[in-house]
Amino acid sequence: MAGAFTAAGAGAQGTLAGLQADLAHQIAISGSRSSAYVYDITTKQALYSARPTTQRPPASVQKLYTATAALQRLGPTARLSTTVFGTGQLGPGGVWEGDLYLRGGGDPTFGDSGFIRSHYSGLGASVSTLVSQLTQTDGIRAVRGSIYGDESVFDSQRGEPSSGYRPDPFLEGTLSGLAFNRGASAGRKIAHAPAAYAARKLWASLKNARVSVRGSYGAATTPAGAAQLAQVSSPTIAQLLALMLPPSDNFFAETLVKDLGAIAGAGTTAAGAAVVSQTISSLLGIHPRVVDGSGLSEADRTSVYEVTDMLVALQPTPIGAILRGSMAVAGRTGTLAKRLRRTGAAGRCQGKTGTLTGYSNLVGYCQAANGHLLAFAFFNDGISTTLAHVIQDHMTITLANAGYSDAEAARGARHLGKRPAT
Repeated sequence: MAGAFTAAGAGAQGTLAGLQADLAHQIAISGSRSSAYVYDITTKQALYSARPTTQRPPASVQKLYTATAALQRLGPTARLSTTVFGTGQLGPGGVWEGDLYLRGGGDPTFGDSGFIRSHYSGLGASVSTLVSQLTQTDGIRAVRGSIYGDESVFDSQRGEPSSGYRPDPFLEGTLSGLAFNRGASAGRKIAHAPAAYAARKLWASLKNARVSVRGSYGAATTPAGAAQLAQVSSPTIAQLLALMLPPSDNFFAETLVKDLGAIAGAGTTAAGAAVVSQTISSLLGIHPRVVDGSGLSEADRTSVYEVTDMLVALQPTPIGAILRGSMAVAGRTGTLAKRLRRTGAAGRCQGKTGTLTGYSNLVGYCQAANGHLLAFAFFNDGISTTLAHVIQDHMTITLANAGYSDAEAARGARHLGKRPAT
């Protein structure tokens, strides 16, 4: 591994040729199953390219495609709603004569206030807000029926493609259109268990608010014509991405991809992946293979050129500003908090990591020492994650410390608009 540090930052304060030689040295160390692409946004020139069009598993870099599609199709200010409906009517003394239905809208943050505080720094939709609305002045004081959870906005698959759609520990949650505390179900294996658990939590929260509930709780689809009684909204899509991208939250990503499917008519992973693929293709003209939202599947495929092309194209747009602002910051936050500390990259580079067994990737932006904004993508396959991180960090530091001139960039590179040679 010591060779990875040879000529550390060789091109940092020197020439473009030195920078390119340093990057080439690192790629040589990482082997023939690695790729890299670097583009200078300031001068509109490609600076470095190694096997740029070879498609490889992006791992969690896939989340950038999911995030871009969510911003484009849902909008940065959109919110996901969790709603209480009722069948029946409110009688004297605040008695609801009928049943209540808690219908999910695919909000990954829905849960209890304590969970939201500990997991999302208080940014989320809580069941207590629904209870407050239901029991406000002249509100419900008793329920004569039962409480049901409705997760029908999504299918009932609990995992994603890499797990055969079965529950997956790497999700750190259970997928559901009505996921309470990331799809908790108290270990119950009944049909629609997450929805039934969410109904149980509403039932318990009402009782804690001194509302008597005569019936029990379970799971069912909200009947047509039911009246809306209360509603709580998720953080905005932009806020959800700020929660998802820095720690690389798989549960959020797989929930959002189903949300995208739901707006197209089917709350499934496959439908959502198709929306992501179509959106990325029409918006950016690139064609990654998209099978999930998180990148957990090795069947996902993209190239360093495609990722960098996306970063460059989006950078001057509102979507790009949100995307860059939601990435982990080198040496500061998210999956990069413990990497690149006390280096020229710390605080000046933002990135998205991606790791699967045998695959390790880092992509993002760097504000170089010469003032230029650089976009980059490094994919390292077939080596240990530890070595991959050393190589990626070294190359990122080299970019952050870059001191080449504008004239050198103009002489020494190709325009990104031209398809790079393989």
